[in-house]
Amino acid sequence: MRSLSIEPRARRFGGADQETVRAARGEPSLREIGFREDQVVKLLTSQTNIICLVCNARLAISARLAQGILVEPIFVPKIA
Repeated sequence: MRSLSIEPRARRFGGADQETVRAARGEPSLREIGFREDQVVKLLTSQTNIICLVCNARLAISARLAQGILVEPIFVPKIA
């Protein structure tokens, strides 16, 4: 598991581009905007702010807030 604010290693090597939220710590508002356990999230950018796709909506959150969201990559097997 890693924090949402850290660039995923798998993306750099052509792996998973979606992840599952495993824990949302800190702000109680994280759950209210869709960062619940087992929710699928996709990191779009991690520049100044973190922009991600969650619940079919693009959300921009601060890096500090993103550090409280722990995610795990989803690997979908490729069919040849």
